Amino acid sequence: MNRLLALLCFLFFLYSVMTSESVNLYIASKKMDRAALTNQVAQWEQQLKEAAKTKNIPPVNARIDPIWKAIPGYNGLSIDEEASLQRMQQAGRWDESLIVYREVKPTIGLDQLAAAPIYRGNSDKPMVSLMINVAWGNEYLPAILETLKKEKVKATFFLDGSWTKKYPDEAKKIAEAGHEIGSHAYSHPNMSQLSLTRMEQEITKTNTAITEATGITPTLFAPPSGDFDQRVVDMAARYHLRTILWTADTVDWRKPSPDQWFRTVAPKINNGVLVLMHPTAPTAEALPRLIRYVKEKKLTLGTVSDTLSTRRVPPY
Repeated sequence: MNRLLALLCFLFFLYSVMTSESVNLYIASKKMDRAALTNQVAQWEQQLKEAAKTKNIPPVNARIDPIWKAIPGYNGLSIDEEASLQRMQQAGRWDESLIVYREVKPTIGLDQLAAAPIYRGNSDKPMVSLMINVAWGNEYLPAILETLKKEKVKATFFLDGSWTKKYPDEAKKIAEAGHEIGSHAYSHPNMSQLSLTRMEQEITKTNTAITEATGITPTLFAPPSGDFDQRVVDMAARYHLRTILWTADTVDWRKPSPDQWFRTVAPKINNGVLVLMHPTAPTAEALPRLIRYVKEKKLTLGTVSDTLSTRRVPPY
């Protein structure tokens, strides 16, 4: 009897609480909060759709240019509505800085083009690459590597196979510093003057020398003196190598003054530019000035593969 009475009292108390004015007001306020949030989210969704009209950027396909030959594509940008709404709900406010973007790949990339030389990156990509061809001499390499380390820049070193065979420890140092390694043939010949057999030997012997010294298999090939024909490009492609030329040449092999070295290259620095140099005295002296200049132009410095990739340069 006592248990039944206690149960009835509890139920009466619970009913009183649930039907009280304060509880009803609390429940009503929560319903209003949910409705307000739903309305707010709907408003943000509309704002995101409006923002997409001006902020979404279509991707750019790779193409063959009549002058610059193979030009890589560049990823587009699209607002990720779901992720953006989630961040704004967490913050409890509309804020353009909370918008989340996703990259949209082109439908045509370099791999879908016929084998062709590459002279530059995409002109929409604010990145510049330093390509350093190494076929002789080590005297100025330490200063160049020290500058790159100090400035936190990764370059692409195209190594001659015979040089690599002679100086495997130097090649290994370059790789261990985090720089990209490409092929520069084995004996610095004019590649277009070679038979197909000799051409193949120049490429395969260099790949072997570089792999033995660094553990890296090159994916880029810079023909010595920029000499090539379509046979050279096709042979390199057979070994999964892209043929790389340059956009701006320091002409440092002529031993210009550091000031002349800089004035030769600086006017050409822009989006997607590949800058050719060698481990020479003027390059060792003028390189810090060029790196500062590139950074002052709000351009990012990366390896050749970085510049040729479709990835966008953050921040968006």
